[in-house]
Amino acid sequence: MALKRQYDMTSLFSMASMTDVIFLLLIFFMVTSTFVFPTALEITLPQSSEQTPLKPSTRVYIDADQVIYASFDGSEPQAVAEDQLLAFLQLVMKEQPDLQYIAVYADAAVPYGRVIDVLTLGAQNNLKMVLATKPAPSSAKPSRP
Repeated sequence: MALKRQYDMTSLFSMASMTDVIFLLLIFFMVTSTFVFPTALEITLPQSSEQTPLKPSTRVYIDADQVIYASFDGSEPQAVAEDQLLAFLQLVMKEQPDLQYIAVYADAAVPYGRVIDVLTLGAQNNLKMVLATKPAPSSAKPSRP
């Protein structure tokens, strides 16, 4: 007795699950690409030919309007009065005694003296501060003999 198959096999491949995977990857990359910008502040950094590999977690920002912001450990920058900046930095140093550097992100339009005031405040209180810059184009870098 010969048994007959109840169904026919087709050699088609369903792309439905593949499109689901592609959309999930697209959503993943769209969400993670928003983490590229560390702040919501628009600060145009000055250019420098030398860069440091340091990535301090404590940051002080001075925007073009000379308003000072501070953030710690990736948190959203908060506006800080100049007289409260030292208290904030000392509090961070107490919480993180192994913290070595504090980054200062100053807009290129901020007067040099204003940046020096913030750096001096840190130096007077034994805080190590690093001035953040963006890399200069390769044509502007000095040639080394």
